[in-house]
Amino acid sequence: MKRRLAGFTAVCLLLASCAKREKEVEAEPVVPVQVADAGRDSIQRIVSADAILYPVNQASLMPKISAPVRSFTVNRGDHVRQGEVVAVLENRDLAASVAENKGNYESAEAAYRTTTAATLPEDINKAHQDVDAAKQALEASQKLYESRKQLFEQGALARRLVDEANVSYAQAKSQYQIAQTHLQALESVSRHEQLKSAAAQVESARARYEAAQAQLSYSEIRSPISGVVTDRPLYAGEMASSGTALMTVMDTSRVIARANVPVAQAAYLKVGNPATITQADTSIQAQGNITVVSAAVDPNSTTVEVWVRAENPGEKLKPGSTVRVSAVPETIPDTIVIPAAALLPSQEGGTSVLVIGSDSVAHERKVEVGVREPEKIQVLKGLKAGEKVVVAGGVGVQDGARVRIRKPGENDQEEKPGASAADKE
Repeated sequence: MKRRLAGFTAVCLLLASCAKREKEVEAEPVVPVQVADAGRDSIQRIVSADAILYPVNQASLMPKISAPVRSFTVNRGDHVRQGEVVAVLENRDLAASVAENKGNYESAEAAYRTTTAATLPEDINKAHQDVDAAKQALEASQKLYESRKQLFEQGALARRLVDEANVSYAQAKSQYQIAQTHLQALESVSRHEQLKSAAAQVESARARYEAAQAQLSYSEIRSPISGVVTDRPLYAGEMASSGTALMTVMDTSRVIARANVPVAQAAYLKVGNPATITQADTSIQAQGNITVVSAAVDPNSTTVEVWVRAENPGEKLKPGSTVRVSAVPETIPDTIVIPAAALLPSQEGGTSVLVIGSDSVAHERKVEVGVREPEKIQVLKGLKAGEKVVVAGGVGVQDGARVRIRKPGENDQEEKPGASAADKE
């Protein structure tokens, strides 16, 4: 009797254990997930990097002379035009120097006009008269000498008178030659040198006058560019020193974003590629183009410097601020892409996705990815077009887990272990 009772008890325990196991199998959870198809599509290669904004042009206005500031015509934040006077330094001594040198210049010009129009022509005219007079004296002396010589040969005149006429003739000939030489000197060398000397005096006086004018102009500080005054450290009455910035003007109508891009990504960038500048923590954007892709790598950061230039209407982008630069150097057509939400970290390292087969079981698949966009990713290896990948609900799902595909927006109720088909309905 006891043996029958023990056997009956063992059978009951065995039946209870089997029922428990069947219940556990029936209670295995089914995870609801959302899926998407791995399809063939085009994808853009996006190169992004943080950058610092700089103005397209900037000028620090440094006076060339040291003098107290008489007045400022602009304040910090004012817009100025190219060539506009923004400050005036004390310049009364410079103005007096200009007036003095102007008088010297006008005096030199008057002397030059006198030399060319009166003095030199008079000297040349007198030299011509001297030549004519010497020539007439020479001819008269020659006739007298020849006449006395004939009378001497006829025995009608003494030898002494012939010799005296000969001496007079020689003296007249010498005077004539001297007058001719003097005339030639005036007409060639002397005339040229006098004109050259007078012209040199005019040029020297004019140079001193222009130098004085330049010194006076340095007392008026003009902006070399159009822009906005961003700094003005001095006040009227304070001393402005040469070589020290009096104020700073920035042209912020256009800006340049300078970014350091990794070498691998910079290899795809070219000058002229369109790019977008986005202000950090704001929605301010500006469309521009890449203007510089450095040919050298920065040895400190091992990156390539890239410049993006853009218009800045309304001057909303402020130089010195941090921005995000994004460029699309190329579009890859006809490649396998999946939603970015499908990508999961692999337990063995790398990246993976959960692929749902026809048996409604999740299979972890390691994949190799390429180009990434904010919403989709290129898959180079590991997936085929048409396969379904989990895009929502896949976190924590183990390889081989049973899943149920649900539609977006569907309210999923947790399936209770052991629930009947009628309860699920």
